[in-house]
Amino acid sequence: MPLLEAITRLSAAPLTEIAQRLHQATAPYLRSSALVIFTEDCTGRPQKKSGDESVISRVSIAELDHIRTSLNSSGTWRGTAAIGGTDRTALALGSPTNALLVLTDPQPVGQASLDTGAGGTGGEAQLPWQVGYLWNLAAERIREKVADAPPSYLIESRAASAERVRVTAELVDRHSTTLETLLAALRSPTLPDETARKSATDFAAKALVELRTLNDRTTELVEEPVATAFQRLREDLRPLMHFSGIDVQFIEPPVNGRALPGEVAHAARAIVRGLVLAMVEQPDVRRIRTQWDCDGANLLINVRDDGLGSLSAEAPSIARLAQRVEVLDGRMAIDLMQGWGADVAVTIPLDPPGRTLPDVAAWNLGDRELEVLQLLAAGQRNRAIAGKLHVSENTVKFHLRNIYRKLGATSRTEAIALAHSNGLRN
Repeated sequence: MPLLEAITRLSAAPLTEIAQRLHQATAPYLRSSALVIFTEDCTGRPQKKSGDESVISRVSIAELDHIRTSLNSSGTWRGTAAIGGTDRTALALGSPTNALLVLTDPQPVGQASLDTGAGGTGGEAQLPWQVGYLWNLAAERIREKVADAPPSYLIESRAASAERVRVTAELVDRHSTTLETLLAALRSPTLPDETARKSATDFAAKALVELRTLNDRTTELVEEPVATAFQRLREDLRPLMHFSGIDVQFIEPPVNGRALPGEVAHAARAIVRGLVLAMVEQPDVRRIRTQWDCDGANLLINVRDDGLGSLSAEAPSIARLAQRVEVLDGRMAIDLMQGWGADVAVTIPLDPPGRTLPDVAAWNLGDRELEVLQLLAAGQRNRAIAGKLHVSENTVKFHLRNIYRKLGATSRTEAIALAHSNGLRN
């Protein structure tokens, strides 16, 4: 059956293809020009997109955030919204994982209807049940895959997160200076036309607020307060506490500790969950204690049980956890006390590790593509790259599309981040 085949393909999709497969899976029930997934679980790649290039290359986090605020109590919305800088008809769906799905220009197939009951201006949407089912499946798979992401994904995600923060900070600094200069001039008592000056002042002040908000929002996406991250861990382990009969104790971190990079927070929760599950499988374990702390430079994790000290550091499950710690340039030490239990200490640096992805030769870039990537990493725009290489801008765009495909990048920012992580920085 087509639906079962779609479910199978979606369940097996890697993170980089999940948007495309969801787009394909929903097409028999609801056609759309583009599909955008916005999830804060993926801090390095919060957007996953498929479809019309004019939409997916321009849609912004601010636009998606605005659409999210329009969701009603049922978690759906349909109406007109700015997407990619253009007003478009859109359908939005929330999810239990807090991920957001946006479909542009939605058209039901067959007898289905998307009536909003709000005159088309925005409201609750009635959509095919298959679409809602497939979306909830995709959202849950994204959360699971991020929790169990391979080392290469974590490294790429950290690089993309750092690059996004850097680019946003540069934009804020540049535009803030411009607007503050404009404000100073408009507030000058020597200028005539008080009404015009007031209007321009209000506009510039609003733009400043929006830029600062964008900067704060970007920071929120790539960082998580340590206390919030720990609380999410408690929620993750709540079912185990309820059904296992084991007393899982939590020693709270300081509320004012340094915020955790998103990848560190996700990995730390996965590591603790894995350790707790491994300890639960031992005989005679009645109590497990987990504690987080932060010394300003590292997240310090301690997990201890009261078993017989039989936890094996060579067990496959523990080896996988050790690999996750190593990817983040951290350390894990296991102290076994026969008859007294196991004590596991994990230290994870909060700053990105100084390691790189595999050599750029693995990308199989042509000579010209490598030249374009080097200039891109140096901050050059398309016109400047074309001028330096004596080619047209269309040729540069052609090379960039091939570069994105070979790197597995979905945007200019991600390509720059991956280039920088491999030393291609002038």
